[in-house]
Amino acid sequence: MNDIRKTQALATWEKLFNQPEIRMDAEEQYEALLHLADEFEDQGFISSQERGRLIEKATTLYTRSIEGIGEGT
Repeated sequence: MNDIRKTQALATWEKLFNQPEIRMDAEEQYEALLHLADEFEDQGFISSQERGRLIEKATTLYTRSIEGIGEGT
């Protein structure tokens, strides 16, 4: 596994996690993060365990983002 490519891949994922694209809603951000995690595993940049951690982190963010929607918060 190429450490430089892995570092670049994870930096790309973290950037999207911390700064979603303009006009990207929570669901779109979540789907994009999951897609990147899958792509990075498929390309051999990360292991299945690392992919699982990224998905868990993205799911937590998504859950927090949608909490209270529709509840008048």
